[in-house]
Amino acid sequence: MTPATVDPNSNNNHVLASDSDEDDDDQQEHGLRKDGTVDGSSSNYPNQQQQRQGSADSSITIVSIDSNADDAHPPKYPRESFEYSEPGHDREFGQGLPEEQGGGDAGGLRGAIEGEADKGLWMQALTTLVIAVSGLICAGWLLDAVQHWPVFLEISELIILIPILLNLKGNLEMNLASRLSTACNMGLLDTPSSRNAFIKGNLALLQLQSLTVASVAGLFSFALGMIVHPTTNNLEEIALMISSSMLCASASSFVLGSFMCGLVLICRHFRVNPDNIAVPLASSFGDLVTLVILSGIAVFLADYIQTPLCISVLLILLALIPVWFYIVRKNKYVSEVVKEGWGPVFSAMVIASTAGLTLERYINQFPGMAMISPVLNGLTGNIGSIYASRISTALHANIQENYRSTEKTLFLVHIPIEVLFLAVISILGLGDVQWSFGVVAGYTAVALTLVTISLALAKWITRLFWKWGYDPDNYALPILTSLIDVLGTALLVVGFWALGYGKNGVTPPTPGNA
Repeated sequence: MTPATVDPNSNNNHVLASDSDEDDDDQQEHGLRKDGTVDGSSSNYPNQQQQRQGSADSSITIVSIDSNADDAHPPKYPRESFEYSEPGHDREFGQGLPEEQGGGDAGGLRGAIEGEADKGLWMQALTTLVIAVSGLICAGWLLDAVQHWPVFLEISELIILIPILLNLKGNLEMNLASRLSTACNMGLLDTPSSRNAFIKGNLALLQLQSLTVASVAGLFSFALGMIVHPTTNNLEEIALMISSSMLCASASSFVLGSFMCGLVLICRHFRVNPDNIAVPLASSFGDLVTLVILSGIAVFLADYIQTPLCISVLLILLALIPVWFYIVRKNKYVSEVVKEGWGPVFSAMVIASTAGLTLERYINQFPGMAMISPVLNGLTGNIGSIYASRISTALHANIQENYRSTEKTLFLVHIPIEVLFLAVISILGLGDVQWSFGVVAGYTAVALTLVTISLALAKWITRLFWKWGYDPDNYALPILTSLIDVLGTALLVVGFWALGYGKNGVTPPTPGNA
């Protein structure tokens, strides 16, 4: 892929083009004239022109991309504006060089396309995932603690609700982060009018989706609990389950949605790619915030279970759903999303219910599973989500993601974070995990297997939805993370069982007593 310099005396114009060695007719078909400008009358890709400032030699550069990959569709958003520059490319790959040799503002994007070492991805993903795994450790520690609280012992369906609600809420916020990242990279958040409308519409959509899926999750969890261990249940317990789920979802969505919008805008200001940052933080801190709020609400409402409070809260929250629906339908940026975003979310809920049932079945049999499971599933799911978010942005912009380089970088980033996780929980003694050489080796094998599966699924699912004509920003992440939750929990149980770990097997000795 070789950049083509047109006129050394003209202004800076970086044009995202199709394969540059095509004939004139083929260039005109994709909206390019012979002089390197964009034909505004082109109907296929009307928004491919990119204006930049400040190159070394003030030249026009055509950046070649693969237009045939993944059955490219027209860009979703009004214009493209890849102005972020991932650290490492501009400073090492192209600094001081003419644009046709890799310099200029396009260095970061061109370096990623041409297969340069993606140090920007490495540094940003490593830093973000370290912060994210801290949130996951806190979430795992909290889950290990709240499982013994009276309200969770008396209403065991709350244990089943936790992974289902965390998965659903995490999917909604990760979808929001993915949409914001794509819109940010495409320049939709650069002007106050479009930025305000886009953010307000997405926050309203998040409230609508949260209340709706939380009501279904609460009822679904309660039904699963009755199937697994039938008991005498009453209306008050059902109302507590659903109202706790909905109130938690609404409150956490307000907190996390506001945080994600602010984070993406900060990334845009400092020209950092939000695809590498926003989704993991949305997932990990979403789990922690949601679990904290759910635990507090469940404890509070349990004291009033014999009063009309739970039913009253439930009715108020149900009444807010049509209000949020009306607001969302009036917003042009999310009016279509509200019609197409439900299928993957509820499909993910059904898939994640398997993880919930497995967790509820084995959480007491295998010491430390409540601590390990959220971190294992969350970390590997986050790595796959970064990959899926990057692929989705590349597909919307009609550029080619460097799959091999990105997969290698994300796989290697995963290893030191797993080592850090094992060291922290071992030193601090979190989760009552009884570590031995066999347990560490077994966990390592499970983690490496799961991250490989996560990267493969991220690539396959994202490209498949795009090929089918569905926006991956709304469809890919829910399916991906729910599958990782199920596979991670199942692999962890199989690993513990194979090692004879837990109450029904030979408990491995602790390192101090070995």
